[in-house]
Amino acid sequence: MGLVHANIELVNTFEEQAAERGMIQPEEVNRMRVNALVDSGAFMFCINELIKSQLRLPAIGKQTAQMANGHIEEYEIVGPVTIYFENRQTICRAIVLPGNNEVLLGAIPMEDMDVLINPRSQQLVVNPEHPNFAQTILK
Repeated sequence: MGLVHANIELVNTFEEQAAERGMIQPEEVNRMRVNALVDSGAFMFCINELIKSQLRLPAIGKQTAQMANGHIEEYEIVGPVTIYFENRQTICRAIVLPGNNEVLLGAIPMEDMDVLINPRSQQLVVNPEHPNFAQTILK
């Protein structure tokens, strides 16, 4: 199976909520569409420094993380960021990778949105067992 990418929309959650409350205008909400690498073997959602800056996402801490090559480093955590894919959404924090690294959609936000990788078409798809709304397991 090759690499799977998905077109997702990222939104600054704080600004989106402020617009819903009438505190700012909807057009003031920072949002952008990105083509993310979908990796069910990764846990977290990762963005790069440029996206963090463009969305104006606040830092909420630091966390050490191990990369696929085994390298362990401390990374900045930002958020919350809302991820939209088709008729799904999730709100999560993001690890900020240095430079212009590729956006990485990991297993945690995928599980929350109830989306799957279709190995035949090599695409991210809404779970066909729950096409109209996301379903999660609570136990």
